[in-house]
Amino acid sequence: MLDPPFTVAQFLGVFVDYNAAIWPLQIVAYGLGVLAVVGLWLSGTLAIQVILAVLAFMWAVNGVGYHFLFFAEITPLARVFAAFFVLQSILFATSIMVPNDLRFETRPSFRSAAGLFFIVYAMLFYELLGYWAGHGLMAGPLFGVAPCPTTIFTIGMLLLARGKWVALLSIIPLLWSLIGLAAAIQLGIPEDAGLPAAGIALAIALITGMNGARRDGAVTTKTSSR
Repeated sequence: MLDPPFTVAQFLGVFVDYNAAIWPLQIVAYGLGVLAVVGLWLSGTLAIQVILAVLAFMWAVNGVGYHFLFFAEITPLARVFAAFFVLQSILFATSIMVPNDLRFETRPSFRSAAGLFFIVYAMLFYELLGYWAGHGLMAGPLFGVAPCPTTIFTIGMLLLARGKWVALLSIIPLLWSLIGLAAAIQLGIPEDAGLPAAGIALAIALITGMNGARRDGAVTTKTSSR
């Protein structure tokens, strides 16, 4: 892996400035996160739209607020990251407006269990690990307003999602999970270790889902041909 063009102190220093500048948006982000989680157990189109709107908001804040306005001060790559995060926000917003079969459900399965685990990890364990690592409450990545915990939360939600849009909505979070692995190793951010794990879980779920769809399609074809 290539060494980052900045030091760990510079990287964490960005979070100090960013968290101070956007306060109390962190509290708002947690409130919206709780609202999205509650939406998982509510039926109807409105609950789905609320979840997607929350995710769209978080990715927009990360793209414009963190990457473009703050992280870009120490690396030009941040503007590229900002574009991808804004694109992901647009995809979530589009999924609200365009008719589709996207839905969220929890049921006894490994996929649902993994999704709920990563949601809790992003909202609770991520911050506890960061505090244990010495980042402090306002000197490191925070849920909903920083890229890695936001992506872990998003992947958790996508593991609970069903429909044709899930694969499209998963591309950028999967790519960012690879970057999270580099951050965990090179920058010594132990809480980011959960991001590649979440990415692997989502990739397995997507591959398993596609294989299952192919088998169902093959069975349907054979049945109809008789």
